[in-house]
Amino acid sequence: MSQTVLILGATSAIACATAAAFAARGDALFLASRDEEELKRIAADLRLRYGVKVNHGIFDAEATDTHEAFFQSIISNFPDLSGIVLAFGYLGDQQSSRDFKVSAKIISSNFTGAASILGLFANHFETLQQGFIIGISSVAGDRGRQSNYVYGAAKGALSLYLQGLRNRLYHSGVRVITIKPGFVDTAMTFGLPGMFLVASPSSIGNGIVASLGKSSDIVYLPWFWRYIMLIIKHIPEFIFKRMKL
Repeated sequence: MSQTVLILGATSAIACATAAAFAARGDALFLASRDEEELKRIAADLRLRYGVKVNHGIFDAEATDTHEAFFQSIISNFPDLSGIVLAFGYLGDQQSSRDFKVSAKIISSNFTGAASILGLFANHFETLQQGFIIGISSVAGDRGRQSNYVYGAAKGALSLYLQGLRNRLYHSGVRVITIKPGFVDTAMTFGLPGMFLVASPSSIGNGIVASLGKSSDIVYLPWFWRYIMLIIKHIPEFIFKRMKL
C-alpha cells in the first residue's frame, strides 16, 4: 500500500536517491529544503519518471523558530503522513574545529535543527500510535577523529537522540531507524582526502527504503561499515590517539 513520506533536506544527493526509491514503489512525497528552485526541478522529475504525487515546500533546519509552523502546515495538509526521512546536514571543513562559528553551524545543522523538528513529529506519531522516523546519521559519529570530530560529535549526538526516541516510541508502534552511511559520492564529500569504499547515492537511497522492511534499528550502509567501525571503536585509546584519521 502506498504511503506519504516527508523528506527533509530533500535536495541532497542521498535525499534525492531516497525520494526516487520511495517513488519507485508508488509512494507520494513531500520534499522540503531551503532551495525552492531545486525542489521544483526534483519534484517535476519524480512526477514524470514515476507518476506519483510530489509536493514541495521551504524548510530551514537551522531556523528552529519556523519549525512549529512548518509542522502544523504538514499535518494539516497531509493527515495521511506515514513517516519522515531526516536527510539534512552540513559537513564543514578541516578548519571547523578551530573556528567556533563554523562549529556552531555544523552542530546546528546536524543536531539542534534535527532535535527541534523530530520532536514535533515524534509527538504527532506517538499520538497516532503509528508512523516511522528515519534519521540519517553517519559512521563519523561512532568515534571522534581529528579530521572531522565536530561533525562526528554532532552526528554522534543525533544517533543518541534517535536511540532515545526509539526507546520512547517503541510501545507506541512508531518505528525509529538510524542510518549510518560510510563514504558516499556526493558534492559534500567531493575532493576529500582519505576516502575509500565510496558508495553511490542510489545504493544508499535504496538501502534506506529497504530498511523499513527489515528488523534492524541501526543500519550501516553499505553493510560492511558495521564491521569497519566495530574494529575502529575497539582500537585502544592509547593507540588511537596517535593515529592520523
